[in-house]
Amino acid sequence: MTGTIVRTPASSANLGAGFDVFGMALDLYADVGLGDSPQGAEQLDEQHPGRTAFARLGGDGPMWMRCNIPMARGLGFSGAVRVGAAALAVVQAGRQISSAVDDILEATTELEGHGDNVAASLHGGIVAFVDDRVIPFRLGPVLSAASFIAWVPDVTTSTNASRRSLPDTVARVDAVHNIGRATQFALAFAHDDPDLLRGAADDHLHQAWRVPSVAGAGAAIEAGGAAGAWCAWLSGSGPTVGMLCDSSIAADVAASLPANGHTKVLRIDTVGAHLR
Repeated sequence: MTGTIVRTPASSANLGAGFDVFGMALDLYADVGLGDSPQGAEQLDEQHPGRTAFARLGGDGPMWMRCNIPMARGLGFSGAVRVGAAALAVVQAGRQISSAVDDILEATTELEGHGDNVAASLHGGIVAFVDDRVIPFRLGPVLSAASFIAWVPDVTTSTNASRRSLPDTVARVDAVHNIGRATQFALAFAHDDPDLLRGAADDHLHQAWRVPSVAGAGAAIEAGGAAGAWCAWLSGSGPTVGMLCDSSIAADVAASLPANGHTKVLRIDTVGAHLR
C-alpha cells in the first residue's frame, strides 16, 4: 500500500450565524500517505493529530503529510488532517472511503470535539452538521462558482481558549436573530441567489467576543462588504476572516483588506476526501 495518498480539503466553519453547524470545504489541501515521506513532506509521529486519527481506525505503520492549510488559523487544519488520516486507515484495511464515511465522521468528530469542520472536509461542498448527521447544501451554478476570499492575519488562535471566552447563556433575541440569519444563509444556496447572502452571516452568538480579539478582523469584514463581497464572517474561531463574492471582483475585494494580513483567493471544494 506504499504510495497510497488521500487528499482532503480545508474548511471554514460557522459561516457567520451557523455556529457549530455550518461548514464549507475549500480548495486548500492536506495530502497524507503511507510509508516514508517523499521530498517536501513531513513524517508524522505518534503525537500528531493525524496519526491519532489513523490509529483510531486501525491504521498501522509509517505515514506522512504534505499540507498547504495554515495551522491554527481557522481553516480547519486539524479536521482536514484527521479526516485524511482516518480515510487512509480505511484504505489500508482494503475498504473504500465511500463505504466508511460514517466511521470516519464518528471518529474524527470525537477527536475534534465538534463535527462541522470534519463533515465539510469529508463530504466537500457546504454542509450542516445536525445531531451527528451531515446534510449537504444544494450548490447551484451561480454560487458554486463564487470566490472565497480568506484574509489571514499573522497570528494564531486556540479554538479551546476561544470557546472559553464565550458566555454561558444567550439572550432570546440573539438566538432568534441567529435562527433567522442561518435560515437566510441556507436559503441563499437553495435558491442559488447571492443577494440573499447579504446580511446572512451576521452573528450574535460568538463573533462579538471573538472579532475584537483579532486586530483588523472587524475592519476586514467591513472592507470586504464595502468592496462588494456578499457576506463575510470569522472563519471558525479565527483569526481568518472569510467572505464570498462574485469571482469577477475577487481581486478587488482581496486588495481592499487590511495590510496586517495576507489574502488567499479560493473556491469551494466539491469533492471532499478522496483517494488520489
